[in-house]
Amino acid sequence: MSNDIFVWVEHFKGQPAGASWEAVGTARRLADKLGGQVTACVFGAQGLEPLAQQAISYGADTVLLCEDATLADFRVEPYAALMARAVREAQPAVVVIGSTFRGRELGPALAVELDTGCIADCTALEFEDGQLVARRPVYAGKLLSNCVIPERRPQILTTRVRAFPKPEPDAGRQGQVNKVAPVLAEADIRTKVTGFQETVGGVSLADAGIIVSGGRGVGGPEGFAPVRELAQTLKAAVGASRAAVDAGWIPYEYQVGQTGKTVGPDLYIAIGISGAIQHQAGMRTSKVIVAINKDPEAPIFKLAQYGIVGDLFKVVPALVAAFKAKLG
Repeated sequence: MSNDIFVWVEHFKGQPAGASWEAVGTARRLADKLGGQVTACVFGAQGLEPLAQQAISYGADTVLLCEDATLADFRVEPYAALMARAVREAQPAVVVIGSTFRGRELGPALAVELDTGCIADCTALEFEDGQLVARRPVYAGKLLSNCVIPERRPQILTTRVRAFPKPEPDAGRQGQVNKVAPVLAEADIRTKVTGFQETVGGVSLADAGIIVSGGRGVGGPEGFAPVRELAQTLKAAVGASRAAVDAGWIPYEYQVGQTGKTVGPDLYIAIGISGAIQHQAGMRTSKVIVAINKDPEAPIFKLAQYGIVGDLFKVVPALVAAFKAKLG
């Protein structure tokens, strides 16, 4: 068993997920403490050499590059099988995977393949008496739990998006790219990708530094107009509570919460959101939370650093005007 760290670099058609570089930076810090090396796993169809070099610039020492038609789109079977083979051969101490939708599928699948443990959605990692301790939220984020994986190696960790800093790339950094072959043939893969339906425009919730969310209090689909205007003014992403999504006022892809997306922006503005625990589970790790609600007893005010009690249809336009004046 080595002191090396493996990390998966997620991308969509060659465009890396922000969580990938956060994961590489986390792997780099762990490897430096253990005295090991970082190996980045870059899988896809073709044209991924630039992505492999990017992984090196962000902190990887070695890149395992596999380009094959079976890896053109993410499917857990070929990706988990390929990573499992690489891990068995190298015997790293830890595998780090960003806790995106794909990462949350790959991490547990890899743990099953390797008969080891997986700690999901980590928000902090520290060594205590030589043991890697992972901190993660539990009970819808009301508590933080310290977790370890005793006696099993490698330890598989998925890291919450934006919970760890993204490293600065070093274009002059040198590393080695090793090409590897896939494990599964197309005939051995039971799932098929038939196509994608992409959202055009807007800022991705997962990568957003600022999120403006609306809830039941906006009153209807038209109530998201001031929410969107404030988001556009701040160059922010638009989010929503489950109540607004269930009412059909806004598509599911905007939902933040326990059954939606988990986010961790620098600034989260909750407009007309009462702050049920299910919603808090998806946004309570935001660095600064601002709540706007006409109910002074709304639970969201207990979580927010700043609160405005008032009619959102008066407060939000006033904020938009003030930000436009300030930002030019």
